[in-house]
Amino acid sequence: MNSTFQKYLNAFTRLKRGVTQYGLAPHKPVLLLSLIELIEKGIVENNQFEVNADLVATFKENWLLLVPTMHQPDFTQPFYYLQSEKVTGKPFWILQPNVGMQINAHIKSVIRLSETCAFGYFEPELFLLLNDSQNRALASNLLLNTYFETSKANFITAKNNGEGYLHDQEDFILNEPEAVYKRVIINIEEDVFVRNGLFKKLVPKVYGNQCSFTGMQLSSTFGHSFVDACHIVPFSQTHNDKVNNGIALCPNLHRAFDRGLVSITNNYTILVSQHLIEKENHAYGLKGLAGKKILLPNKQRYFPEIAAIEWHREQVYKS
Repeated sequence: MNSTFQKYLNAFTRLKRGVTQYGLAPHKPVLLLSLIELIEKGIVENNQFEVNADLVATFKENWLLLVPTMHQPDFTQPFYYLQSEKVTGKPFWILQPNVGMQINAHIKSVIRLSETCAFGYFEPELFLLLNDSQNRALASNLLLNTYFETSKANFITAKNNGEGYLHDQEDFILNEPEAVYKRVIINIEEDVFVRNGLFKKLVPKVYGNQCSFTGMQLSSTFGHSFVDACHIVPFSQTHNDKVNNGIALCPNLHRAFDRGLVSITNNYTILVSQHLIEKENHAYGLKGLAGKKILLPNKQRYFPEIAAIEWHREQVYKS
């Protein structure tokens, strides 16, 4: 084994953990397992771990599978305090704030943290070592054996079967039939954050990353999609982040939809408001879309819900 990697593994087994009435806090090892998992899945390839739905949901899933005590699964806590862990006097986890911002203390709100922190990252040498699959397996097994020996077997079984918090949340958003029979709770800020993030990710996906009105498909080699997930009935009104309360739209049509300048009939054809002002006969004009059928997902349970589009026509659309 690489002697340098052994130093990191030694540090992983000696994490400083808070003393609580429920025992030593498990937050840091759960976060480390989650970070390694994102590398394993290919979600993080550039050593930039953004505070997004993928990371927060993976942390929450691993916590629920591993931690049997009454500790609170606060993701923001280890994300900040892992910076105190060092190898040869240097931290192996660092936070990069957004331009013009500082992170000098624990930010307890996951939404505020996502706005303040551009990303966290491993010391480059450690990240390079963790790009090796054998090293990842060694590190994960060491963390499980050191901190979660009693729950390790159930954790591995659930992961192999694709079970857990993240899977349940995705099923719920995608309106999968089995989600009806599961109790999917959304009652804390982290749940709202995860659900909203998955909505933004999954709605464009079910539309093939195309604008449902124009068929436009625009992305980049950096993995960015420029097609938006648009709520039909605003989340603030219903807290409904299911995919059938969403529609994939390019940014200009997203704005037009939110402002009532376009809408949809119950037959999924496009309506264009008479209040729209645009250059006549322009190649990218919106009036030419009137009466055309929108692009629909390949599964009917993903289609925009009729009650939602009726609400949009009655409450938002300016005929």
